Amino acid sequence: QLQFVESGGGLVQPGGSLRLSCAASGFSLDYYAIGWFRQAPGKEREGVSCISDSDGSTYYEDSVKGRFTVSRDNAKNTVYLQMNSLEPEDTAVYYCAADMTCAYYSGGQYASWTHWGQGTQVTVDS
Repeated sequence: QLQFVESGGGLVQPGGSLRLSCAASGFSLDYYAIGWFRQAPGKEREGVSCISDSDGSTYYEDSVKGRFTVSRDNAKNTVYLQMNSLEPEDTAVYYCAADMTCAYYSGGQYASWTHWGQGTQVTVDS
């Protein structure tokens, strides 16, 4: 089955850090832009970050700029999201997905994104 497998979530105190992993299963992510998304209870899914396939350009939603860092290791077929200075508002299920471009990782229209994984829960709570 062609999908991502997310891992690395958990319970962390405010100000703490987590590193999420997004491993591609059954396909190569070399030629894809990879986006990270999150969905909190009762809220719409939102784009958090994206990394392009071509030059590794990175993009971040305003609320995570300076705190989150996305990276990719094509040799390991894996994308990472390093999350620092976590806040309770970051609590959500985090997903990754693939597209041809990062142009549509934000804005709420995710029809072009594929290979969604099952997500990993991140809970920020004291």
